[in-house]
Amino acid sequence: MGPLVRQWRERRRMSQLDLALAADSSARHLSFVENGRSKPSQAMVIKLAEQLDVPVRHRNALLLAAGYAPVYSELPLDSPEMSTVRAGIERLLDAYSPFPALVFDGAYEVVAANEGVRRVMLAGVAEHLLAAPLNLLRVGLHPEGLARRVVDFPAWREHLLDRVERQLANRPSEALRDLYDEVNAYPLVPGLPGEGPGPTVAVALPFQLEFEGSILSFVTTATTFNTPLDVTVSELAIETFLPADQVTADRLRTP
Repeated sequence: MGPLVRQWRERRRMSQLDLALAADSSARHLSFVENGRSKPSQAMVIKLAEQLDVPVRHRNALLLAAGYAPVYSELPLDSPEMSTVRAGIERLLDAYSPFPALVFDGAYEVVAANEGVRRVMLAGVAEHLLAAPLNLLRVGLHPEGLARRVVDFPAWREHLLDRVERQLANRPSEALRDLYDEVNAYPLVPGLPGEGPGPTVAVALPFQLEFEGSILSFVTTATTFNTPLDVTVSELAIETFLPADQVTADRLRTP
């Protein structure tokens, strides 16, 4: 596991001394771990992973490399053990209606969405993009998806791609890298012209979308589960679309 620890330490820009102090160890012992001269205990592997903010999926890989069994489960979202998570997600999405809200996994595949998403976000999207599993990046960036309905689409596209790049830096994934390369190669469309955010939404990049002849303006938020002990849960994110102005709020409350 030594090379893996070194890779994560360098990715987090920590020295051996910094990591050793954070993990209540010594730089000498950490050096021995990284060069394979010393095998850390299971508890030390977990502590190093915590201090390096290693994603849960990769913590299992560290444990396996050190000769220990994985300690973090990876349960399907529809398993009985996930009933509390599913119920919490459903309550949140239902409570957020009529405003759009959805849940996606580490590969941006949508696992749950409320009526606001189906009514506002998916209107006019090509059928082939709606086939399961629905992918948020494909729908958002494909020319036959939302692209032509988004105000200043090039700026929003850049925002989404930057977000994925940051995620890849923190959570290396070949599948996500392949998806990034795919959507990055989509033809660039101009979207709808706009004058940019007004003073009420200047604190964040607004997501402005055409809907039935109106321009709706949102500020998006992403929420993750705190201290997850399951790989599936650790990679879930809840995306909500907050109305950025009263016009948008009133329009969405109109049946």
